[in-house]
Amino acid sequence: MRVLLIYPLFPKSFWSFEKTLALINRKALLPPLGLITVAAILPQEWEFKLVDRNVRQIAESEWNWAELVIISGMIVQKEDLLAQIQEAKRRGKPVAVGGPYSTSLPHEVQDADYLVLDEGEITLPMFVEALERGESSGTFRTTEKPSVTETPIPRYDLLEFDAYDNMSIQFSRGCPFQCEFCDIIILYGRKSRTKTPVQLIGELEHLYNLGWRGSVFMVDDNFIGNKRNVKLLLKELKVWMEQKNYPFSFTTEASVDLAQDAELMELMVDCNFTVVFLGIETPDSDSLTLTKKFQNTRDPLSESIDKITRAGLRVMAGFILGFDGESTGAGDRLVQFVEQTDIPIAMLSMLQALPNTALWHRLEKEERLYERNSNGNQTTLMNFVPTRSLEEIAHEYVDAFWRLYEPEKYLDRTLRHFMKLGNPRHSKGIQPRWKVIRALLLLCWRQGVLPKSRWKFWSNLGKMLRHNPRSVDRYLTVCAYLEHFTEYRQLVREHINTQLALYLASRAQTSIPSTSKV
Repeated sequence: MRVLLIYPLFPKSFWSFEKTLALINRKALLPPLGLITVAAILPQEWEFKLVDRNVRQIAESEWNWAELVIISGMIVQKEDLLAQIQEAKRRGKPVAVGGPYSTSLPHEVQDADYLVLDEGEITLPMFVEALERGESSGTFRTTEKPSVTETPIPRYDLLEFDAYDNMSIQFSRGCPFQCEFCDIIILYGRKSRTKTPVQLIGELEHLYNLGWRGSVFMVDDNFIGNKRNVKLLLKELKVWMEQKNYPFSFTTEASVDLAQDAELMELMVDCNFTVVFLGIETPDSDSLTLTKKFQNTRDPLSESIDKITRAGLRVMAGFILGFDGESTGAGDRLVQFVEQTDIPIAMLSMLQALPNTALWHRLEKEERLYERNSNGNQTTLMNFVPTRSLEEIAHEYVDAFWRLYEPEKYLDRTLRHFMKLGNPRHSKGIQPRWKVIRALLLLCWRQGVLPKSRWKFWSNLGKMLRHNPRSVDRYLTVCAYLEHFTEYRQLVREHINTQLALYLASRAQTSIPSTSKV
C-alpha cells in the first residue's frame, strides 16, 4: 500500500511566526507528530510519503503515486483539511481522516471514505482490518484510552528536518484537571498516561542518531500531570543528556502548580528544559473559580510565576478574555498582570466554546451558542453570547493585544524576564555558523536600525551583555519574535474589527442578544 500523508495548512496565527522563522530559513515551527506516529502504527511493509503543506505544496507525481491518502489536523486547520479531502476525491483517491478536528466534529468530514477517530493505537488496527476485508468506507471509534507504553517510535525519517525550528516528542496524554473550556480532557481523558523513561529516551536517541540537534518541544498538554512518573523520567533523562553533552533544549506545557514543587523544577532545569508554557487564563480569581481552573487559585499567580522564572525556566503564558461574570476592565487587568510578572510572550484569545467541552454543553443548555463552530484562532470573535457586552470584550481584546506587543514595552518586559532567569545552566552560547550570523545581522537591521524602538533594542542588548552574557542567544531569540507580533497585532485588530462590524450589523437585523441574561 502506497500512502500519502497530508498535514493541512495553518492560517496565520499567534504561533505561526513566519517572519521570525524566515530569519533562520525555516518554514514551520513544529512537525506533524500525530501523522508520523500514525505512520509508525500502520503496517511497516507499506510505503509512506509525507507532505506538510506548511512546508511545501503536494507534487502531482505524489498524488499519482498514492493508493491511499491520510489527512489529520486540528480545528484551526479545518479549512485546508476539508480542501485536501476534495483534492484527493477529485483524483479518485480513497481518503482516511483522523486527529482532533475529525474526532470532535466527525459530521464535518463525512466526504472522507474512512473516519479513523479517537486514539490511533486502537482505531488504526481496526481500519487496517477493514481495508484487508475490502471495505471501501467506515467509521472507527473507541471509548477506550490506550496505554501509550506500546506506542512505537514516530517515523521521524519521513520529515524534512531542515524545514522545522523544533522537533516534537510526547511523553504523556491526558490531564488531571477539569477546566470547563478545555477539550484536552474530552479527547484524552483526565488520567495522565505516560510512556516509560526507557521508551521516551529511546525516541530521543533515535532523533539524535538522525542528526537532530537543538530545540525539542515536549507536546504534552500538561507535562507534569503525573508528577511521580515525570520525576522518574527526568532522573534518567538527566544522565542521558549529560552523556550526550546536552544536544537538545526542551520546551513544554505545564500547570501553574509546578511552582509548588522545587525538586521538579530543579530536575527540569538539570535536563535543559528552558521554556514552559503556562495556562494562566486570567488574573481574576472569580473567573478562574467559575471555569473550574482551581489549580490557579491555590497560590498567588504572580508569586508562582516568579518562582518558576527564578528557578531558570522562561515562562510563556496563555490568557483568555470573555469568561462568564467577567467585569469591565478585564483587558486592562490582564495587561497590568503581564507587565507586573514580566512575561514576554503572552498568548491572548477571546474565549471560544470548543465542541463537546463542559462549557459547550452548559452554553448549549442555556441556549447561548449562536454559532456551533470554532476555528480556535486568535483572530476570531466568541461563538456564544457572553455575560457582558461582546463589543466591550472585543474592544478590550484588541486594545490589550496592541499594548502587549508595543515594541518598547515588549523589549523591556523581555529584558526584565531574562534578568530574573539568571545564567543558563547548559547554554552553549551563540554558534558561529553562517545561518546564525545571518539571522543576527538581519535582526540587528530590522530591530536596531529600521524601527523607532531601535534605541531601546541597543540599550537593552547592552544591559544583557553586561549582566547576563551567557543568555544573550536566548534573549535575542525572544526579541526576534517581535518580528511576528508587530505584524500579527495589526492582523488581530483588522480581523476583529471587521467581524465586530458584521456582528453588529447582523444583530441589528436579528434577535441575537449582545449579552446573556443568565
